[in-house]
Amino acid sequence: MKTKVSSVGTVAAQSARFDTPLALKSGAVLPACELVFETYGTLNAAKSNAILVCHALSGHHHVAGTYADQPKNLGWWDNLIGPGRPLDTGRFFVVGVNNLGGCHGSTGPSSNNPATGKPWGADFPVVTVEDWVQAQARLADHLGIDAWAAVIGGSLGGMQAMQWAIDLPQRIRHALVIAAAPKLTAQNIAFNDVARQAILTDPDFHGGHFYEHQTTPQRGLRLARMLGHITYLSDDQMGEKFGRALRNKEGGLGYGYGVEFEVESYLRSQGDKFAGYFDANTYLLMTKSLDYFDPAHRCGGDLAAALKPALAKFLVISFTTDWRFAPARSREIVNALLKNDQNVSYAEIASDYGHDSFLLEGAHYHAVLSAYLKRVKL
Repeated sequence: MKTKVSSVGTVAAQSARFDTPLALKSGAVLPACELVFETYGTLNAAKSNAILVCHALSGHHHVAGTYADQPKNLGWWDNLIGPGRPLDTGRFFVVGVNNLGGCHGSTGPSSNNPATGKPWGADFPVVTVEDWVQAQARLADHLGIDAWAAVIGGSLGGMQAMQWAIDLPQRIRHALVIAAAPKLTAQNIAFNDVARQAILTDPDFHGGHFYEHQTTPQRGLRLARMLGHITYLSDDQMGEKFGRALRNKEGGLGYGYGVEFEVESYLRSQGDKFAGYFDANTYLLMTKSLDYFDPAHRCGGDLAAALKPALAKFLVISFTTDWRFAPARSREIVNALLKNDQNVSYAEIASDYGHDSFLLEGAHYHAVLSAYLKRVKL
């Protein structure tokens, strides 16, 4: 009988506190930390059906479903998770987590520094993908999970799945790396730096200690999000959605610097929305984590050597119009795994939606995920 496809429904966030100090890659030590997470489905008796969902730059733990008091707050990957969906909660126990440094409840810059009793602000240590994996491993221990059936993520989330396979090979059976790359190009690092500069030079940033001034660097965050959002979309998508349409439907030009084109209005709206809820210091941390990710660095640039410890089977997915993490970058990962005779499947999905394709519901994309995950043994 075919499983009915439906949402996970109403969900609730949980938290776990870890009082053992966490040594970070930078050399700093976080004295204690708290991770906020959500779960969907039921952990089986063998605790062998757990899947970890890792979020991208501006993501968080709320991956699926809605909250009782916020019925319109739908999880950012809800289209993937639920009975009959690719991450089928009739089979899998799915875990979404907000990473260290986040601004959605996990320990981060807006949390109180135990040494001062004030928000960490700019004093919060830089965290890396490797640090997130170690923290997520503590969450797995907390949940009694010895090994994940799979770790899955898109973009920065896919990088975490890759790092799990390298750092803790015995604790992950499948790594699903979607719309990711083995490291950022110089162009991508440049985009991130311009976004950070927009925040760092905002007069309301106050060196990262804006909490004490009861203000937020909204102008900087707004510009950072506008720039980032442009890179997430494809040129074709922007052309189809906006073209050169004017807000003044009669076609009159103002010959000034106000908002005249529909695309300008859209970007400013996205920037304003983002600046209203996201933490500026978290944005800085997340983009730096992206910049620093380069597992091949410790192997003299040899990606195959870096991936050799991995025991997991891999599914790597890219999208044709994703110019920020182009398919060629995914094929670098695939070729490195093949060089080692490691088990890898690859799909390059035709999509008009650029980097954001990994978040959307595409028939071919979801079919690939469903087919792969149905073969995962529990």
